[in-house]
Amino acid sequence: MDRLDNTVRPYAWGSTTAIPRLLGAEPTGEPQAEMWMGAHPGAPSRTPRGPLNEVIGTAPEQELGARTVARFGPRLPFLLKILAAGAPLSLQVHPDLEQAKEGFADEERRGIPLDAPHRNYKDANHKPELICALTEFDGLCGFRAPDETAELLAALDVDSLKPYVDLLHAHPEEAALREVLTALLSADPEEMARTVDEAAAACTRLGGAHAPYVDLAHHYPGDPGVIAAMLLNHVRLQPGEALYLGAGVPHAYLSGLGVEIMANSDNVLRCGLTPKHVDVPELLRVVRFEAGDPGVLRPEASPDGEEVYETPIDEFRLSRYVLPEGTAPHDLTRPVPQILLCTAGSVRVGDQLLTPGQSVFVPADEPAEALGGGTLFRATVLA
Repeated sequence: MDRLDNTVRPYAWGSTTAIPRLLGAEPTGEPQAEMWMGAHPGAPSRTPRGPLNEVIGTAPEQELGARTVARFGPRLPFLLKILAAGAPLSLQVHPDLEQAKEGFADEERRGIPLDAPHRNYKDANHKPELICALTEFDGLCGFRAPDETAELLAALDVDSLKPYVDLLHAHPEEAALREVLTALLSADPEEMARTVDEAAAACTRLGGAHAPYVDLAHHYPGDPGVIAAMLLNHVRLQPGEALYLGAGVPHAYLSGLGVEIMANSDNVLRCGLTPKHVDVPELLRVVRFEAGDPGVLRPEASPDGEEVYETPIDEFRLSRYVLPEGTAPHDLTRPVPQILLCTAGSVRVGDQLLTPGQSVFVPADEPAEALGGGTLFRATVLA
């Protein structure tokens, strides 16, 4: 197995203290948003044998196992991260696999450069993801019932929002959500900026269920995404709880520290809370206009102490072990690749002692045992 040396991405929304605190390091004063663990070419983990993507590329069946290569190709199917949100991320959705293939092929045919700011599809893969809270973690996930959103907006008593309230009451659920989101993202920017300012002032005055949107308006003044965010469920995860975000589900992370795992893709369509490109027609093609409970996940314990976060996809499987001192070693050997990440205490994996924020890559069928007093997250694929 290989100890991983991982890159921390300094995105502007990142917390300046959360990842340094986890690692036991001094903050630099700069935002530290995401620590990437995996073989993504944008920031592959470094190993004693070289960058992990090159290690896997040299001998994919040896590193990933024949089963993984047959199902997903000769690359690691997932990317694991520690995510530290100090400010809200953009409101966004991800395409399903068919939409990603179609969108990528279309943009390739049209000759849009991969690094063009108006490019939607960076690859032909989908990007389901799971976020598991290490601290209290706030986010937005999926549409709330239109009647509930209508009440939230009506309480603001902003004249320019009243047509949206009427739409939410007057149509079937899917049509109501589609019409309101379309209208918000297509509105005159100056008029919408005034609406957002009025709404933010009202949210400050009302507090309670309106409080989360004050911070959004502070970070993104005049952005229509502030109002679009009110269409979504506000979720506060406690440590150990998680959210699964499938294709077409609008979401945004607001604050907190978590472990995130996703299929190996960069495909994002933004709805707001961003200065970046928003492709409204393509966004509306991808969004699933379905209201419902966001579905907070809690791990399901197996007899050997592994706590699994169940999801409906095969590219990744996230679980954790909470290992008391003095217990017998846990056999973690599997016929598929895995990344093991310590988030609390210390855990010995083979000859590697892991402390918070440290991780190892374990090739398929490589013998691995874990013991010690700490919490260990396990990222792998469905065997």
